[in-house]
Amino acid sequence: MSKALDDLIALLDLESIEVNIFRGQSPREDRQRVFGGQVAGQALVAAGRTVSADRAVHSLHAYFIRPGDPSIPLLYEVERIRDGKSFSTRRVLAIQHGKPIFNLSASFQVDEEGLEHQLEAPEVPDPLSLPDFEETMAPWADSMGDWYYRPRPFEIRYVLPPTMAKLKQPREPKQMIWLRADGELPDQPLLHACLFAYASDMTLLDSTLLPHQLSWMDRRIFAASLDHAMWFHRNARADDWFLYDMVSPTTQHSRGLAQGKMYDQSGRLLLSVAQEGLIRVRD
Repeated sequence: MSKALDDLIALLDLESIEVNIFRGQSPREDRQRVFGGQVAGQALVAAGRTVSADRAVHSLHAYFIRPGDPSIPLLYEVERIRDGKSFSTRRVLAIQHGKPIFNLSASFQVDEEGLEHQLEAPEVPDPLSLPDFEETMAPWADSMGDWYYRPRPFEIRYVLPPTMAKLKQPREPKQMIWLRADGELPDQPLLHACLFAYASDMTLLDSTLLPHQLSWMDRRIFAASLDHAMWFHRNARADDWFLYDMVSPTTQHSRGLAQGKMYDQSGRLLLSVAQEGLIRVRD
């Protein structure tokens, strides 16, 4: 297991400080605000630790209220909304400086058999046939600075070109990447779900910029996640390769909507994701 993945798992191992109250830390990195995927993953850990082990998360819905301060711990308060025969519902509030910065509602379900179908997965190259992150990003290494060399908990292989350089012409609002956790993980379903939640915030809003010939390297761009939703369809492991297929149906009023689907290598649809982000182009 890579050190970056080991550090991420440590971040997700929240400290229990009272019944329904947990404390989480942030990595010691030069960030202006806490990464949204980290807060979502930690909040899901907090919710999951109050639910019996026979119930797996099937959906979450969250709002990013204020930027998280990476220099101090995050406090997670869990409200046990309901425990029924098949479903459990939890609400989690993340607090810093005495104010809420994030809230999450999550639903958990016992395993049940039922109807099953899905749309076919897109046909894409095998992940190991594609260049790794360092090779893909090498043309922009100097402008990326420390971010290029920073260890990452997930391996990333781009199916479509990354949203980095200034585009010569508009592109379709689509992005595709292969991902997998950089190391073998234990058989803990909640941990895998939380790692998927962490990864779901990676590159998701990229597709909102492509039709406008913009990239994250453009310093005029200010972006922040506003809300986030996930549906967990099938059991999956975050340390196996999974395809993240993303598209932006619309941008308007300084907001962009992005939707994503995650598939395993056999083409099974694992998760669906939706996020709206604030996207401002400064003069």
